[in-house]
Amino acid sequence: MPLFRFISAAAAIGALALAGCGSSSSSGGGASPVANSGVTGTSAGSSGGGPAALSGEANAARTGDIPDTQVFLVFANRAGGYSMKYPEGWTQKGSGQDLTFADKNNIVHVVISRGAAPAPATVAAQLRTLRASSPALSFTAPKTIQLPAGPAVGTTYTTQSAPNAVTGKRVTLVVDRYQLHRGTTVATVDLGTPKGVDNVDAYKMMIRSFRWT
Repeated sequence: MPLFRFISAAAAIGALALAGCGSSSSSGGGASPVANSGVTGTSAGSSGGGPAALSGEANAARTGDIPDTQVFLVFANRAGGYSMKYPEGWTQKGSGQDLTFADKNNIVHVVISRGAAPAPATVAAQLRTLRASSPALSFTAPKTIQLPAGPAVGTTYTTQSAPNAVTGKRVTLVVDRYQLHRGTTVATVDLGTPKGVDNVDAYKMMIRSFRWT
């Protein structure tokens, strides 16, 4: 079950309790290294005002569920103006305004931009624009939800990778997108996982750990 649907259902009956997590430590600076470099997931299409959609890579090994024993660290992104927990050992790519953590086709992408407070209609318009260059993209109706960092707009979208050069198979990536804002700053957080992989609890904890700094 996609993370956004889980949070939306819970929001209808009250605030969610903060999920537990593994032991944490701080990481200072805007883009300090985490494990190895490189990300196998890619972004598909141009945004028309919003970040590109995530897409998996058919040649990458399928990534399993994030284990219950996974250790999470806190990444303090001073350049981006936020902090957030991430799984220890995942690779990092990018800088303060555009940062990706990944473990093969498990991908977390955070983009900081300037703009007005997001609304469900504007998020839907962004995704329709992305679909022009990524026809396989589909998404659920965006909704306003409440996170510890403040109100956000959430939706779930799916994309398909290019076919595997040998088998012709494609990876379907299920992505929970959240847009949060503070003043004129907008944070778009995409949490992607291959279809059939259950990272609901881990991704729930990660998005609820997001804090403006």
